Amino acid sequence: MTSAFVTPRPELRAKLHDVAREAGVSLATVDRALNQRPGVSTRTLLRVQEALQRLALQNEPTMAPQPRGGSWLLCFLLPSGQNSFVEQLREALRALTPWLTEQHARVEVRTTDAFSPAAASAAVRRLRGQYDAVVLMLEDHPLVRESVDRMAGDGTCIVTLVSDIDSRARNYFVGIDNRAAGRTAATLLGRSLAGRSGPVGIVMGSHALHDHAERLQGFREVMAAEHPALTLLPPLECKDRPEAAQPLVAALLAERPDLAGLYSIGAGNDGIYAALRDSGAAGWVSWVCHELTPQTRAALLDGTASAVIGQSAAQEAQVACRLALSRLTRQRSPETDAPIRIEIYLKDNLPP
Repeated sequence: MTSAFVTPRPELRAKLHDVAREAGVSLATVDRALNQRPGVSTRTLLRVQEALQRLALQNEPTMAPQPRGGSWLLCFLLPSGQNSFVEQLREALRALTPWLTEQHARVEVRTTDAFSPAAASAAVRRLRGQYDAVVLMLEDHPLVRESVDRMAGDGTCIVTLVSDIDSRARNYFVGIDNRAAGRTAATLLGRSLAGRSGPVGIVMGSHALHDHAERLQGFREVMAAEHPALTLLPPLECKDRPEAAQPLVAALLAERPDLAGLYSIGAGNDGIYAALRDSGAAGWVSWVCHELTPQTRAALLDGTASAVIGQSAAQEAQVACRLALSRLTRQRSPETDAPIRIEIYLKDNLPP
């Protein structure tokens, strides 16, 4: 029995030892197969031929994918409502417009109620088939994960921003190490209280937000290990809304006049700021919060806030876009991007 065999040419760029390794045979066997000498079985000939084809495909130059309609279309699905950090992300994306145009890409921003799994899931479903990449800043929930998995199954690049989603279908997460951020908050709060004892209140958006849950975990770890004289109260959920945070903190201050400290894990800081000032607790209750905004900046300057932990919205927006485009164009991910840094602001080091 004979078998047809096509002798490879130099342009395949497959050396003999590469073919032998790929086919799992000896160099002598490859030499006999390539030169059609006797002593090589049909099965071995096929193995060598298949190895040559695989190596040829690996070395064959490929054209980069081209966007539909001339531009890659990216969508940022962000939380709706009053959120200063989300507004910073919007501003960062507007500033990126010239760079995105050079990359043959453009961005659209959509919003949804990130704390309503049904609404967020429906919002994700509405995006299917409309975008090449989608960047999500949502609460983690089975309904949301299912919609994300389905969209990823269509070939859409998925990037989670600030808060991760527990889905293997997402391609990248862009954000700080939130557990480390919570540990940092505990260290800052403990130092500002300088040996005082008493209860510490916690305000968060939701336990279902990965970033909030991870910050809470890190905060509790350090407080338990290093500040046993401080008692952590059960977290209060405000869905990152100032109008919900203000009455929650006002009620907490009225119920616990001995409150020593307060940790705000997410947004809603405008309401917390107002509650502390209105109650006369500003400057007495040590307050550590997240994200440098005009309101938290003012709180640092007048002594209401002890420290603010920040992250760069501009850096996160750019990294999310770069990762998505590298995936779409099948280029190596931009490994030169620095990690998203945890920033610490006091009244003495505020940027101009």
